[in-house]
Amino acid sequence: GFLEQVDQFDAAFFGISPREAARMDPQQRLLMEVAWEALEDGGQVADRLAGQRVGVFVGISGFDYGLLQLGDNGLSDAYAGTGSALSIAANRLSYFFDWRGPSMAVDTACSSSLVAVHLACQNLRLGECDMALVAGVNLLLSPTMTVNFAKAGFMASDGRCKAFDARADGYVRSEGAGVVLLKPLSQALADGDPIYAVVLGSATNQDGRSNGLTAPNPQSQIDVLRRAYRNAGVAPADVQYVETHGTGTPLGDPIEAQALGAVLSTGRASGQSAAIGSVKSNIGHLEAAAGIAGLIKVALSLKHGQLPPSLHFREPNPLIPFDNLSLRVQQTLTDWPVEPSVAVAGVSAFGFGGANAHVVVQGPPARRQQLDPPAQRVQVVPLSARTPEALRGLARATRDLLQSPSAGSLGDIAYTAGVRRSHHDHRLALVADTADRAVSRLDAFLAGRNANDLVIGHRSRQQAGKLAFVFCGQGSHWWAMGRQLLREERVFRQAVEQCDALLHPLAGWSLLNELTAGETESRLDYTTFAQPAIFAVQLALVELWRSWGIEPDAVVGHSMGEVAAAVTAGILDLPDALRIVYHRGRLMERARGTGKLVVVDLSQAEAELAVAGLDDQVGVAVVNSPNSVLLGGETAALDTLIDSLQRRGVHCQYLSLDFSSHNPQMDPYLAEMADSVGEVGLRAA
Repeated sequence: GFLEQVDQFDAAFFGISPREAARMDPQQRLLMEVAWEALEDGGQVADRLAGQRVGVFVGISGFDYGLLQLGDNGLSDAYAGTGSALSIAANRLSYFFDWRGPSMAVDTACSSSLVAVHLACQNLRLGECDMALVAGVNLLLSPTMTVNFAKAGFMASDGRCKAFDARADGYVRSEGAGVVLLKPLSQALADGDPIYAVVLGSATNQDGRSNGLTAPNPQSQIDVLRRAYRNAGVAPADVQYVETHGTGTPLGDPIEAQALGAVLSTGRASGQSAAIGSVKSNIGHLEAAAGIAGLIKVALSLKHGQLPPSLHFREPNPLIPFDNLSLRVQQTLTDWPVEPSVAVAGVSAFGFGGANAHVVVQGPPARRQQLDPPAQRVQVVPLSARTPEALRGLARATRDLLQSPSAGSLGDIAYTAGVRRSHHDHRLALVADTADRAVSRLDAFLAGRNANDLVIGHRSRQQAGKLAFVFCGQGSHWWAMGRQLLREERVFRQAVEQCDALLHPLAGWSLLNELTAGETESRLDYTTFAQPAIFAVQLALVELWRSWGIEPDAVVGHSMGEVAAAVTAGILDLPDALRIVYHRGRLMERARGTGKLVVVDLSQAEAELAVAGLDDQVGVAVVNSPNSVLLGGETAALDTLIDSLQRRGVHCQYLSLDFSSHNPQMDPYLAEMADSVGEVGLRAA
């Protein structure tokens, strides 16, 4: 099968000149486009990955374009070498994205891209990279190899791959590209990435000397299967499906089936056969990209919990004793026989020179059910592109997605568009509370009409401003604060729950209970409860904003707000911070009735002059701004001073607290505070 428009390429998007693009092997161009799409599908923002240890492993064998250029002396120039070199297929991706991990092209013929998966997994386990992009690509730009393979008897007479069928007489060459992103599972879960499947293990080997250079070696296939399942920690009898190499050749199919049966039938219950199939029956043989195509098929199958049929299978190959081998060809669309999260499958790819690979995968892990946001939640959906035309195309695609029955929620689409996409120069943003309203905004944009809740613009060339988070102190709280966010925002609630789990053993009361208590039962007026509650809400807001892609450039805290600011900056660990906040609130509660705090509109110098002579009775507790300070001290002395200031026309505002923090009135509690908090670890921000 052939791809359409392989001569087309958006060179400007990738910053490539028209002259260089013309010299680039279309396989390189296709890889760049599909790699970008894979990043978007995986929610990986290219700008954030720049300079990171991302590895690139590309399965590629064909070089038709280079041979065509060699035949035309007029096409020999500085770009011809990089345009046709197989190594550059991988290296160009690393260059464009500014990735610093290993970067290599892999050529083992038909197993190239699955061997690339194996190498990527090895590099991830060794710590050579933190994420890997693995790809396979194949374009047929010259008839030469097709003629050679036909003469060798590899090609099907009817252009159909009939894997494991009695009529099997070869395969059909096809074009395509596939890309997968690999991360350590723990990191993918922590990052909230969409997970299609989990690679449990893999193995590769070589046929060595067999009946011929291109003849399969059954013992080598058995060996690579056994080592792959051993590396994965999986009993072969627990494998429900294998995506086979399955080329549909008279020699290859029986040998592969015999090897599979020798391994998968061991320990398997009677009548419990393993399903097998071949994506080559659907899309043809992608050669260097065949392995990645099989892996993608299995990953999608696991993600959706269904096994698709292998096509063109009518009559079992008489040379394959399916029952004795505990194998069956998957002929219809069925549900996976077990829950996808525990389903296990294998993927095989064998090079015609004897390089074998097998990868063992499992379904994506089950995730905790998220809180359902209100159906009418207002969402902001930002879209952007490199050109006005591309922005219109993206708007059409987003409109079609919103109208699709399989579309996610408007909230999911807004989150992905805002947090999991690169943001380009030409932009629009719409505000809507339903998918239908979002569609109407996009229709207006596409029709060139103005609409409410729709903004169209261009990225400013001015340097973006900096963002600071300011953390307030006590007195900023109120009954029922954060309650709606606890109900509706999973990230916010999880952050509060984490604080609650750490605080409860220390305090003996539940933070969640205090934040959700009725107004008459609430104890947030007491400092013991108020300060941990304020701290938890502050950190939960930080985590919520971070989940939306909002990260501060600086933090500053007022009074107890300094503790949450220090945690946000990475200076303090959460357990240490909670100990500080809890014991601070507990001890300050003891000081009730010993003083007051007043906000006064004076500069620091003016305030210090006003309290001069009052010794330890009244002092400047906090400097809020150039023209505002917080005075604190003993009640009687402070009241006298405030009365004098108000008569002079100075604005003064008492806080609803009956103690004076940041003043000598706290000195009697300092030693106990230090003993209670204990050792605190500090790090550089």
